[in-house]
Amino acid sequence: MTTSKILIVDDEPYNLEILSEYLEDCEYELTTAEDGLQALALMEDEPEKFDVVLLDRMMPGIDGLEVLKKMQAHPVLCHIPVILQTGMANKQDILDGLDAGAYYYLTKPFEGDMLLSVVKTALRDRNAYKELHATLQSSQKTLGKMESSSFKYQLLDEAHAIASLLAGACPDPGKIVTGLSELMVNAIEHGNLDISYEEKSELLGDGAWETEVNRRLQEPKYRDKFAEVSFIRSTEYIEITVTDEGVGFDWAEYMQFSPERVLDNHGRGIALANSLSFCQIEYKGIGNEVAARILLTPLPETARK
Repeated sequence: MTTSKILIVDDEPYNLEILSEYLEDCEYELTTAEDGLQALALMEDEPEKFDVVLLDRMMPGIDGLEVLKKMQAHPVLCHIPVILQTGMANKQDILDGLDAGAYYYLTKPFEGDMLLSVVKTALRDRNAYKELHATLQSSQKTLGKMESSSFKYQLLDEAHAIASLLAGACPDPGKIVTGLSELMVNAIEHGNLDISYEEKSELLGDGAWETEVNRRLQEPKYRDKFAEVSFIRSTEYIEITVTDEGVGFDWAEYMQFSPERVLDNHGRGIALANSLSFCQIEYKGIGNEVAARILLTPLPETARK
């Protein structure tokens, strides 16, 4: 098992020391940078090196938001989870950070347990992204002409494998696969298996989420439930529809990143799919069916502004 590599960026040497002490017992490989320019130089020199960046927002010269924006413009660095640490904790400041690409937040002062929890969440998401992309490589070359398909699935491994397969039939599959996987996993856990948002928070905190998913799949109440995903290509767009057998949910509040949930250990998937993976996602009816679209013809410049 490879060691996770974390870059810690802060202009205060004392803060670098404290953060390093909190993380040193977790067997992570830690690198520190004292300003934004040094951090960018380290990342651009080895774009694939770091798994998570722990980034101070307020720094002289290039601040944390500017570092974030430059990372988002980079084809590799844009996929690295960034934990933005800041004392600026009002709603607008958090929204500014989310808009810049920070989906993980630490507000100062914070406890060591909170730091470890957020880092663990970011690393979990990073590892899931890397696994999906490894699967994607094997299918991408053969599926570009696929016009339609449909699959039923029940297990988490099936959801990830099918998401990689279908993403390989899309332009920019690396962008599609993460959001599609989130929508497909949601159909299993929250749809068919009735795992609530609060229950998932507790299960992830205890490291028991996947165990509970697999346990419920064996129960008579759930073992005959399947989710379904369909793929249709037209001349203008690809539409992927995910349907589950659950009772639906109030999806509207999850379509955008929420400052109220920014410190939670999950809850970013639908917003990520909506803002980064697809040109449009639309929940239908009671919320147990979602259609996601990928444009095949680029929008005119005037329409993108």
